[in-house]
Amino acid sequence: MPSTRMEIFVGLFLVTGFVALGWLALQLGEVPWLNSSRTYMLNAEFNNVSGVKVGADIQIAGVTVGKVREMRLNDQQLAEVSMQLEKEVSVPVDSIASVKSQGIIGDKYIQITLGGDEAAYKPGESIVDTESSVDLESLISKFAFGQVGD
Repeated sequence: MPSTRMEIFVGLFLVTGFVALGWLALQLGEVPWLNSSRTYMLNAEFNNVSGVKVGADIQIAGVTVGKVREMRLNDQQLAEVSMQLEKEVSVPVDSIASVKSQGIIGDKYIQITLGGDEAAYKPGESIVDTESSVDLESLISKFAFGQVGD
C-alpha cells in the first residue's frame, strides 16, 4: 500500500508539472490563434528598411506596442512591412512610420508617430506616410568625398 500512495503522488506531481510547462509554453510562445484576439495587422511601405529584422519592435512614444511579423518586396519594388500591433492601439490615418535605430549602431525598429486625425487605420490597411532607414555608410562616404549637397 505505501508504494501505491507514492506512485499516485509522483503521478500527480508529473501531471501538474506537465500542465505548468504547457501553460508556460503558451504564455511565452508565439501562438497565432491565441494572439490574434489581442492584436491586429497593419502594413507600411518603405524605400529602405535596411537593418530591420522580423521580430523587431514597433514603438509609439518609446513604448513597444507590437512586432514586425513579415517583410517582403512588393510589386512596386518597395519594402512592405507587416506589423502586428496591440488591439488597444489606434493609429490615426495621418500617422508616420519611421525606421529608427537604438543609438548609433543599435538595433533598428519601427517608430510610429501618431497624427491627430479622428479616422484610424483598419486592420490590414497600409500606412501611407513613411520615413526610410538612413544609410549611415553612404552618408559618411558622401561627407568624406565632398559630395554633400549634391
